[in-house]
Amino acid sequence: DVQLQAFGGGLVQAGGSLRLSCKASGFTSGNYAIGWFRQAPGKEREGVSCISMWDGSTNYADSVKGRFTVSSDVAKNTAYLQLNSLKPEDTAIYYCVADYYYPCNTLMDYWGQGTEVTVSS
Repeated sequence: DVQLQAFGGGLVQAGGSLRLSCKASGFTSGNYAIGWFRQAPGKEREGVSCISMWDGSTNYADSVKGRFTVSSDVAKNTAYLQLNSLKPEDTAIYYCVADYYYPCNTLMDYWGQGTEVTVSS
C-alpha cells in the first residue's frame, strides 16, 4: 500500500520560512509525482506545487511562484516544499498528495495527513 508521511508546518511570522516534507512508501515504480494542496478556512482547496519524482518536472500556483520551491530526494522517496517570504494568506492546512502521474490534481489517490501552516502578521 502506498502511504505518505507529511512533516513540517508550524507557526511563523510574515516574511519567515518553513519547510514541509512528504515521504512516500509503497510505490512500485519511480514514475510518480508528489505535490501539495492547501485549504484555508472558508476557502476552496488550492493546488500549490507538484514535482515528478521521475524527471524532476515541477509546477507552482501563481500565488506561490518565486516564494515556494519544491524539490525531491528520489533515494529517500521524499519531496520537500520550501516556503519562503510567507504571507498571512498562506495560512492553511497543507496536504501532500501523490500518484502515478504528473502533474498533480485533486483526483490523486494518495493523500497524506494535513499539516498546519500559520503565518502571523
